[in-house]
Amino acid sequence: MALLVRVLNQTSITQWVPVCSRLVPVPPPQGQWHKRQSGTSQWPQMSQSLAWVGSEQMAGVDIQLSRKYHTTNKKIKIAALRMYTSCVEKTDFEEFFLRCQIPDTFNSWFLITLLHVWMCLVRMKQEGRSGKYMCRIIVHFMWEDVEQRGKVMGVNPYILKKNMVLMTNSFYAAILGYDEGILSDDHGLAAALWRTFFNQKCEDPRHLALLVEYVRKQIQYLDSMNGEDLLLTGEVSWRPLVEKNPQSVLKAHAPTYNDEGL
Repeated sequence: MALLVRVLNQTSITQWVPVCSRLVPVPPPQGQWHKRQSGTSQWPQMSQSLAWVGSEQMAGVDIQLSRKYHTTNKKIKIAALRMYTSCVEKTDFEEFFLRCQIPDTFNSWFLITLLHVWMCLVRMKQEGRSGKYMCRIIVHFMWEDVEQRGKVMGVNPYILKKNMVLMTNSFYAAILGYDEGILSDDHGLAAALWRTFFNQKCEDPRHLALLVEYVRKQIQYLDSMNGEDLLLTGEVSWRPLVEKNPQSVLKAHAPTYNDEGL
């Protein structure tokens, strides 16, 4: 028995701890060793070496994830720019000026653009985290474009800055009103469009009814588009204000893109 106790006292008990998803041996605390045997003093250096290797591997994984995240965000930014460009280049502003009887002014251009940007935001918010990120980028590009157009038109910098503040307030008020309107019946949507789009100056109810119908069918048309395609390409097409072929409303064209989604 005395011999057994002596042997146990001289035996080092190796402990195992997880380091970077691996188990590596480390020596027991000093109090557990009465006598260090030859070679055991190298265990701490070995565990530190393994931990360093593990940390390098984890750093490599972090770099790869960071690159993937950066690449994904870059693609979404490109898609967001294309989607905003679709709002200003694929919209027939002249038809809105004519059929809705609104003046051909910078403010009217902004109100028409705002309406189409809002419809894009409604659609992309359905695409989870990536879609919400894309929404922020779309709005960013919109304000950059608005400011640049104001400068090109020769608007006084002080007046432009003041107008930008007013348009920002109008934008968020419009978004809130449109969101409530699209979730309610046609009367609620008409009230939101009357307050914002027509600036409470629509005298012909037919113009208001036309715009309500346009928003409803356009939202439905956007919903028919594939979300992954929208995140990859940002390509959006708009139905005409007055539909020549109502049966074609839900026939969304599949976008084309290369292997990188561009």
